[in-house]
This record gives sequence, C-alpha cells and structure tokens, in this order.
Amino acid sequence: MYEHKFVRVELSSFKLEPKEDYHTIILQHEKEGWELIQIFAPGTKGYGVASYFEIIFKRKKD
Repeated sequence: MYEHKFVRVELSSFKLEPKEDYHTIILQHEKEGWELIQIFAPGTKGYGVASYFEIIFKRKKD
C-alpha cells in the first residue's frame, strides 16, 4: 500500500517560471522517503499556458 503527496508549485504571472525551485522540492522529499512519480500541469489559463503544476510523490505506508 502506498501514500501519495501532491505539491502545488505556482508559476509567476509574467515570466511563467516556478515561484519555488522545484529541484529543491524534489530533493527534499526524496530525503524523506518520497519517490517522484510525475510532474503534472492541470488545466490552462489564457493563451493555453498552465498557471501552476503539481509534483506527485509516493512512498510505502508503514
């Protein structure tokens, strides 16, 4: 059995760059035993560009 965690990372309005360093987020979660599953950009806003993305992790339940 696994548990999952979804980390939302907002994108800046003008440059469309992540407001947080996603590399740091991934490395931090790996140290806590989480495995990266997917980076997902749900939905889009104006001009067909996502306003955020989610980093999806999983790890085995104890």
